[in-house]
Amino acid sequence: MGEEPITLSENTGALRGRTVFITGASRGIGRAIALKCAADGANIVIAAKSAQPHPKLPGTIFSVAEEVEAAGGQALPLQVDVREEAQVADALATAADRFGGIDAVINNAGAINLTNVESTPPKRYDLMQSINSRAVYLTAHLAIPYLKKSTNGHILSLSPPLNLQPKWLGPCAPYALSKFGMTILSLGLAEELRDTGISVATLWPRTLVATAAIEFAVGSREMFEQSRKPVIMADAAYEILCTEKGVLSGQQLIDEELLRERGVTNFVEYAHNPDMADQLAVDLFLD
Repeated sequence: MGEEPITLSENTGALRGRTVFITGASRGIGRAIALKCAADGANIVIAAKSAQPHPKLPGTIFSVAEEVEAAGGQALPLQVDVREEAQVADALATAADRFGGIDAVINNAGAINLTNVESTPPKRYDLMQSINSRAVYLTAHLAIPYLKKSTNGHILSLSPPLNLQPKWLGPCAPYALSKFGMTILSLGLAEELRDTGISVATLWPRTLVATAAIEFAVGSREMFEQSRKPVIMADAAYEILCTEKGVLSGQQLIDEELLRERGVTNFVEYAHNPDMADQLAVDLFLD
């Protein structure tokens, strides 16, 4: 309810029959991207850890699989820990075998802890680096052979444009390092893969997005009033996946800016609370 995407009709059907591998797709932005692509007829690989219901966080790989099928896509739910090479490799192989190949990998799984160096325990530091930046390396390393066979391969990572201002580094350098690491790897991959036809880009929201990260890691559920719904990131991701010939490869994209370029003018419907659409909070790492 209240999460219907704003369809950009010129691309409708562009992902039909394509296979999209999404990490962390059991809830939040990953789920929204899965449903958006499913509505276009895509095959969705729901690669996430959540196989059992969580008392505070709704959604599992199986519940999203049901939603994907209902939306018009084909679903493959796979329990995957993006830190584990064998699990990622097996999931990619299973997906390619099931659907005949892989056309896009979306690095959405993430870990967040907004603490400075002194306050960040080593275990939490290692968790953020492994789930954020290392997972971009690992999924790309393992997925590239499949993506090279696609006629329009994509690697999309949900990470911010590089912004090394001290105000972003001082309060949360460990997290910033993990997210900027995702972007640096993506920029390097874009150059590395330029002649292969695989497009590599990053995507970040202009405003806060109403997800569990906002509720439990960044602030509180009250911050949803200053946030947009995950569907805005899904619409932007869809536009990226529909773009061919490497046009967006190497770019650090912002959801609102990309959608404006693609003709969206009404952003009120994206707001979690439309009455607060003019009082949204700008996301981390953006000025």
